[in-house]
This record gives sequence, structure tokens and C-alpha cells, in this order.
Amino acid sequence: MNQYPSRRRIRHLAGGLLLTLSVSANAQTSALPATAPVSAPFWDALMLQPFAQGDIWTRMRDNFQWEIDAQEPRVQKWIDYYRRYPGNITTIAERARPWLYWVVSELERRDMPGEIALLPFIESAYDPTARHAGGATGMWQFMPGTGDALGLRRDRAYDGRLDVIASTKAALNYIQQQADQWYRGDIELSLAAYNAGAGTVNRARRGAIAAGKPGDYWSLKLPRQTMNYVPKLLALSRMIANPDRYDIALPSIPDQPAFARVPIAGRLDLAHVAQMAGISRTRLEYLNPALLQKTTLPSRAPELLVPHRFKNTLVAMLAKRQEAFAQGDRYQVRRGDSLSALAAHYAVSVSELRRYNGLHSDVIHVGQVLNIPAQGGTREHQNTLVRR
Repeated sequence: MNQYPSRRRIRHLAGGLLLTLSVSANAQTSALPATAPVSAPFWDALMLQPFAQGDIWTRMRDNFQWEIDAQEPRVQKWIDYYRRYPGNITTIAERARPWLYWVVSELERRDMPGEIALLPFIESAYDPTARHAGGATGMWQFMPGTGDALGLRRDRAYDGRLDVIASTKAALNYIQQQADQWYRGDIELSLAAYNAGAGTVNRARRGAIAAGKPGDYWSLKLPRQTMNYVPKLLALSRMIANPDRYDIALPSIPDQPAFARVPIAGRLDLAHVAQMAGISRTRLEYLNPALLQKTTLPSRAPELLVPHRFKNTLVAMLAKRQEAFAQGDRYQVRRGDSLSALAAHYAVSVSELRRYNGLHSDVIHVGQVLNIPAQGGTREHQNTLVRR
């Protein structure tokens, strides 16, 4: 991707990442009020530690590509604003813990500026479940039409805008495509278009050039929100470049994956997956918010996100499950049996047992023969229960 030079571009900074409480981009999502309390992330609330060399912030700082003029009025305005609320910055930075490593890695893979990892701070405060009354949804705050155009599927069971992997790739594709199509690789202009739309930015550029101005982001007259959009990113990155100077207590986040992606071949309740792997159900659902019915959907999301340390356990359990289905058994229903009791006995979920037998409800009848995956109890134990 070509980098269109501008007067504030391309110089590696000594900085890291930070967050923002401001207005959303595409969807005009309102900023979190500066005084509003922000709940700490439930899923891995660790004690904050001093900034540590070698963590994700150092890596982010090394990937910054835009020189910041701290005296530029619009940038300095947002530095002054965020300095008043360092506690909010710290809290939202902690909320970003599960996602930062992956977002930074994806930006590196594409050779994109590290500052772009700040966009979810502005858009959603790094909350993948964020929804705005106007329709913007997800960590990158896509409107329905924009999400559809970018291939983020939506239905009653799945919303791709809430899928962190899919929506991040869509957002970065969108930014790259606009930069290359309209702005000769100038990503500052592409970010403005991400916020206001390419039509608005292109009209502003034509007006600026006609007036003898260079036509870069800083020379344009844009809607107020867009005039502040890039300065917020630069202000935040400038502050994270020097967290001690701005009294920001960044949480120490290791430069390593927080989650793993596990291929899922069939439909499973997330509660059952959590039980299989020994993962908190709440944590598993938090990592996979796009699954609206709390059930895996391989046709939409072929991989399930799990805390990294649980990956091997879940992979092994899924392999055992597949083997058990291949060695399936049968049970003849007796008086007093219920689907839930049989599911508990055979260590499968009720919904799984229902699907395995093509049942449309939990009703079973005496004498009915059920196909059961042989994954709970021993063969000898099962043989004492029943046979056709």
C-alpha cells in the first residue's frame, strides 16, 4: 500500500496505545461521558501494574507511523481533555486486554499504522457488544448497511458486526481500500472517510485544492465530528507514548495471545462447550458475542474463540466427542425416563441429544429408541441400562 506523504506523516514514535471516550465514527455513536463510571472487565480483572518494558504497549509504540505535532491546536485540545480523566483511560485500556494482541498483529501483517488500533477506543471503548440507538454495532461500530456491503452477515442467530475477527478484518479492509482508491494511500484521509463517508471528504478535498490548499486532512473543512476524529487518535497516541508524563497507569498486558481460535465442526451450546473445557460460560460468551443464540454456527463462524490456555483441552474434548459419535449407541426409553435425565447420564447436552435424534421437542415415549453418543459412562455401564 502506498503511503501518501503529508506534513505530519511517517516517523516512528515512542508510544503505545490508549483509549478514548469520544464520538463513534461511522455511526455517530456518542462518547462515553467523561464522568461516567466504566465497569472493569469481568473476565480477567488483574491488578494494575506499572508499565512494563516488552509488553503490548511497547510493541504498539514501535508500530506508530505518524509524527505528532503536540502544538497543533486540535491535537492539544484532546490531550488536555483526556488528561482530565486518566482513570477512564486506564479502565478502558484494561477492557481491551483480550483483543489488543490480535488487533496489533493484524495491523502489522498489513503494514498499517499502529495508531489504527486506537479506533475501537473511540468507537466502542473496546466493547465488542456495543450497540448504538442509531444502529451502529460492535467494536468497530458498523451500521447495518455498511456491514452488509462489507460481507458481515446478519440473521437471527449471528451478527458479523459483533464478531471481533470478522469485523476487524472488514474495518481494516475498508480503511485500506478507501486509502488506495481515493487518497493515494493517505490513511489519515481514509480515517476521515471512515467517519464521515468518502463523498463528504472528497467534496472537502476538491474545495480545499481549488482554494490553493494541499488537500491533506489538516487542510480540509469537515463536519465537526470528523474534524476531531484524527486529532483524538494522535492525542491518545501522544499520551501513551509518554504515560508517565500524563499520569496514565497502563495495565501490564503481555505481548502474547489472550485467546485461541478452535475449529468447530458441529452445532453446540456454548454452555456445553464451556462445561467440556472447564471454561467459565460467561467468559466464553464474552469472547463470542456474534453467536446470538449462544450456539456454535460453523457455517457463519467456523472457529470459536476461547481463552488461550484452554485451547488444547477443548480440542481434545471435541476429538473425543467426534469419536464418541462415530461409536454411537442406542437406548430404549423406559417409563420414568426423561430427555434431560438421559442427557445428564450420558454427559451430553439436551439440545445435542435432541439434534442427534432429529427431535423437535423434549418429549420422548416409552419404547422409543434413541441414538446416543457413547461418551458418558463405560460400555459395561451402558449395557446394564438397556438394549433394543
